[in-house]
Amino acid sequence: MTKNFLITLVIVLCSSLCCGQTLPTDIQFVRQASKRIIFDSNQSIPLASFSPSQTIGMPIMNPITQLGKDSVDFKIHEGTLQIDSKNNAAALMWLAGFNPFATYNIDLGEISGKGKLGFQFSDPNRKEVVLVIVSYENAVLVDAEYNLIIDGENVSKQSMMIQGIGKPFLQGKLIFQMLGSGLNLFLQDKEYPKLIGQFEFSELLDLRETKRIQKFQSLLYTSAENGTIKIKDISVDINAGMGLADIRAMTYENGEPILDGGRIWYTMSIRGRGLPNPLQGVFSMNPSVFDIKFEGIIVFDREDGLWRNEVASHIFYDRRDSTWKGITTGFSAYAKKGEKKQLLAVESKKDPRFGFSIMKARPMGQVGDIEDPHIIFDEKDGKYRILTCENSDGYKAIILESDDWDKGFKKIAGPVKQNSTGTSIQRIDGKLYCFSGSSEREIFIYSYPDLKELGTMKMDLPPWDKQANTRVWPNVVELPDGYPAKYIALMMDRINYPGIQGPQWTYGALYLYHGH
Repeated sequence: MTKNFLITLVIVLCSSLCCGQTLPTDIQFVRQASKRIIFDSNQSIPLASFSPSQTIGMPIMNPITQLGKDSVDFKIHEGTLQIDSKNNAAALMWLAGFNPFATYNIDLGEISGKGKLGFQFSDPNRKEVVLVIVSYENAVLVDAEYNLIIDGENVSKQSMMIQGIGKPFLQGKLIFQMLGSGLNLFLQDKEYPKLIGQFEFSELLDLRETKRIQKFQSLLYTSAENGTIKIKDISVDINAGMGLADIRAMTYENGEPILDGGRIWYTMSIRGRGLPNPLQGVFSMNPSVFDIKFEGIIVFDREDGLWRNEVASHIFYDRRDSTWKGITTGFSAYAKKGEKKQLLAVESKKDPRFGFSIMKARPMGQVGDIEDPHIIFDEKDGKYRILTCENSDGYKAIILESDDWDKGFKKIAGPVKQNSTGTSIQRIDGKLYCFSGSSEREIFIYSYPDLKELGTMKMDLPPWDKQANTRVWPNVVELPDGYPAKYIALMMDRINYPGIQGPQWTYGALYLYHGH
């Protein structure tokens, strides 16, 4: 009797424990909000600006350099910068230092005559000069150009205007989105910004080289024949761009999400076209609402004289030695011949969440077509583990393990059968699970650390429709008591920005889900 009673008691207790354990496959995620950030001025971080109504002492604040025997007249008139030219004169107005990852904006007023307008990036002696400019006639856009001048000789002069845009009026705002190894040029009037130019220039002159960043200056360039340009405002900022993706919560070393100042902190890729053009952005959000805030960008220094724009990173704060660490995907290899894509270990004593940050980066032995890493220190087993995607007849989730966070990783599980992307390790009700987006119109859930398939996420209104690509990042976060939902998921869609030509990854909008 006693034996049977004990057996029954054990069965009841086990059943009770199983019923009390929340399984990720039991959580129902309900969409709360969606938003696409498109060169939002409220989502930008200022580096420099020229505001005519707030300029006193312009010859000192913004010195003018005349480039020919005839002068260009610069004056502030009725709250605008008015530039008058005769006889095809040209000039420069100093604006700022130089940042190859910044966005340069010109808010245009009236334009008359025939001329060119844009930016010059150069050293003070103009030994190396890069011109990114538009040409116009009677306020109609004629061309967009990239010019490289070295020691006074024009080495490269190429049109960067895309085909099929017609001849739009040059009015509204010119947006030069610098992308480290290339740029996009947009014109925004009454609707969303329309792409009018794009270019890759890293093989001509690599503007990511620190020796250039440290000495180059940014200047407004203008040349015209008997014309007038009125400019309302000029700004240089770090901008959240026109598409966000690769969303991952920043964590502590054991995988717990950082909830600091009442906000969850995320890394996201700021889109710029195809690879290697995205930038690693940092964002925050109060998880009780939907107030996404752009906080900064991170570039990576491999101590080879370049600041690199890697993306799809996982950044964590290691409380044991008070250091920010992480793993990033070396997509910048696509901008430099002979380099191979690989995972990189990154670290910094400086908090990289704010403004413009640089993290040291180094190879960690994971070379090849591998991406989307998520690393944790498993306190129970005393091991570092990385959930990542490796291209093995398509991208598939695998788990790597090591005694060290930055080297010595060996595969211990996977690949899974399903296509994988945005792989992440999340803690649900005290237990770790692996999540992965896919091309199969499902978000898959696997056991940790052996990657056994457990099922799929339950969602209403997923961030796709019958036609859209479904390889999204699930990014599930468990919250403490006191929030409207125990779980949130911040995802993106895969809708590319209109008008981009050639290979591109310019998605997407952001979607917030509550899980119950």
